[in-house]
Amino acid sequence: MADTRPWLAHYDTDVPATLAPYPDRTLLDYVSESARTYPDRPVMLFKGHRVTYAELERQSDAFAAALLARNVVPGDRVALCLPNCPQFLIAEMGAWKAGAIACPLNPTYTERELHEALSASGAATAVVLNRYYDKLKGVQPQTSLVRLIATGIKEYLPFTLRMGYTLLKEKEEGEHITLRDGDERFADLLSHHERTGRPAHNVAPDDPAVILMSGGTTGTPKGVVGSHRSMVAAGMQLRAWLKSAMNEWSDIIMLPLPLFHTYGNTGVQSLAFINHNPLCLIPDARDFGGLLKEIATVKPAFICAVPTLLSAILNHKLARQGKVDFHSIKLCFCGAAPLMAETQRRFEELTGGVIVEGYSLTEAQMAVLANPVRGEKKIGSVGMPLPDVDLRIVNADDGDTPVPLGEVGEIVLSAPQLMLGYWQRPEETKSMLRTGESGQRLLYTGDLGYLDADGYVFIVDRKKDLIKTSGYQVWPREIEEAISAHPSVAEVGVVGVPDNMKGETVKAFVVFRPGMSATAPELKSFCRERLAPYKVPSEFEFVAELPKSHVGKVLRRALKP
Repeated sequence: MADTRPWLAHYDTDVPATLAPYPDRTLLDYVSESARTYPDRPVMLFKGHRVTYAELERQSDAFAAALLARNVVPGDRVALCLPNCPQFLIAEMGAWKAGAIACPLNPTYTERELHEALSASGAATAVVLNRYYDKLKGVQPQTSLVRLIATGIKEYLPFTLRMGYTLLKEKEEGEHITLRDGDERFADLLSHHERTGRPAHNVAPDDPAVILMSGGTTGTPKGVVGSHRSMVAAGMQLRAWLKSAMNEWSDIIMLPLPLFHTYGNTGVQSLAFINHNPLCLIPDARDFGGLLKEIATVKPAFICAVPTLLSAILNHKLARQGKVDFHSIKLCFCGAAPLMAETQRRFEELTGGVIVEGYSLTEAQMAVLANPVRGEKKIGSVGMPLPDVDLRIVNADDGDTPVPLGEVGEIVLSAPQLMLGYWQRPEETKSMLRTGESGQRLLYTGDLGYLDADGYVFIVDRKKDLIKTSGYQVWPREIEEAISAHPSVAEVGVVGVPDNMKGETVKAFVVFRPGMSATAPELKSFCRERLAPYKVPSEFEFVAELPKSHVGKVLRRALKP
């Protein structure tokens, strides 16, 4: 990596340049320590129900014992087909205690997508929410699955809500199921093994902890393997970066983003366990009304989001009518997709808090670039590398030659927590992970960006999304930023479309804010004031919504003809 790290001079004063040496610990060690010292403090909040550290420790011990009794051995994979709910963390920690590798899956996957994801990990055991049980049974014959363990969303609801759910919603939402032979219920396993105790297996920091899916929106999904040590490193880096705005134990972290994604799993989960912050789990982030009511009730200090979620909050009628008090929110960490400056301005104005935009990817295991909490936040920048995260910008064609400050190239990361590799895909691992001159592991991200003189990183776009029109290179992100500044625009996606004369032309897909609109000529005129002529979209299409990934990232591929 480059010898100079200009970003260090712009760290908040309480953030160290390095956290080395990192401890030889796992997240299990942190949770067990908390369960011993403060057993009755909450580790999770779920729809009004508190789960304490002691309960998480005891129930994950029981699940680990149940897995051991069913011949799950170290290195086996346990799939988690669950939304954000207490069972997710209990099952994940139980799998770890048995020496298994947790494989979180998106429960809303189609049968085809589930088949591909399960094939990528070879999991033999799956914990599944009742409503997705039949879908998983449908793909079971074509996979390695031998046992399914079903659980209901109501099992950790407070008594009154649980009774109401049973009477009014359980059947309608597909939660009332009949198990097939050989399958079992999660609650029964915990009850049966509550006195068995934790298995004797010693979980080492360098053991694989998770296999997270990557690439499912662009091709066959690949399983990204992360270690227990990586999760601790990610949590420690985030804690060091955010500590000036976060109080241990008392500040609640609201997590509407899925635990099956690296953002929630490697990042937020690790931060919460290491910094002892209660996690408020939101099972369905698309229930915006429910999310806003939860904010009003729980009063989180820290909320994790993606730009589309922030836009949805801002445009919801409860927010527009001033019926929700957002002022408990001190901090919002936003990532996974580009944050438009106008969205940031409106959200910070609404809450009085600060948005910290960051960047990482599944393969980096939350080796994060982020804007400082207290220091300067440059518009359009995703910030700078966190402690012990390093980067270089290299020529995108040869993948090796460093480019000067301010020049666009491919972003290459180095950090202690990079993925171990893709599960059983050595050739694809080699193309993504390479060895530097000093022996360090380098992750080639496929993202294009540049570094300014202060060490701030600006993401330009994905290499594959580059638009080439009339010999010019056009970055969709820049055009999206310009269009999103229009007062009528809620969301926008920009792609290149084939053109016989120019090679490609720019097309914009626009979603308007409720009750607002604009014409294509109006938007073109607006763009001409902000963009060079060749960047102005030649075509606008007005749509009700944009296609998005499970974490809210606009899928430009799906917009192309």
